[in-house]
Amino acid sequence: MAKVGKRLKEIREGVERMKLYPADEAIRLVKERAKAKFDETVEVAMNLGVDPRHADQMVRGVVSLPNGTGRTVRVAVFARGEKADEAQKAGADVVGAEDLVEQVQNGQINFDRVIATPDMMPLVGRLGKILGPRGMMPNPKVGTVTMDVSKAVKDAKGGSVEFRVEKAGIIHAGIGKASFSEEALIENLRAFTDAVNRAKPTGAKGSYLKRVTVASTQGTGVKVDLGSLSAS
Repeated sequence: MAKVGKRLKEIREGVERMKLYPADEAIRLVKERAKAKFDETVEVAMNLGVDPRHADQMVRGVVSLPNGTGRTVRVAVFARGEKADEAQKAGADVVGAEDLVEQVQNGQINFDRVIATPDMMPLVGRLGKILGPRGMMPNPKVGTVTMDVSKAVKDAKGGSVEFRVEKAGIIHAGIGKASFSEEALIENLRAFTDAVNRAKPTGAKGSYLKRVTVASTQGTGVKVDLGSLSAS
């Protein structure tokens, strides 16, 4: 068995692995244990009762967190003409068409989120093998294929979070920074949970939201009592 280091031992101290903690207590424990020299991201992992190999059990969506994410999101927009100008005015970091396709194909991916106008999708489609595995492919279901590029850019910059269930039925997402107040993190956690619940697919049977765990980047996981995640 691998030896547990002193730092990790201290972080785990006081957290019972199998106990379900109320949301406010779970967040407090996570914040108290975020001792890294940088502002750690507070992350949530949700185990869902779905099998995403089936199309009718795929869970995907987007949510605007009430208190933002605390991270700087670099946004690229595929657009031409007036829509390109609109994207730039809204604060997009990179805007282009064929030139942007060429940049991506050459490995210049200096952004975190991709937005495209519908007419640009045949062009963006060429980048599926590059953007797809990174979770960056624009999709109308999450509002990243749209004519309202201004709103999409502002949402991305202002704290919108995309989520998509992984093969094992798990969703991971950052819901803020350890420097956020407990209240802000709890609000974000509940907003994210509500969004995942609303995205419940028609093919989901039995228990849908099975387990929720929160942790900081270098911290230990704390299991959350599902009943405490309902908005009060």
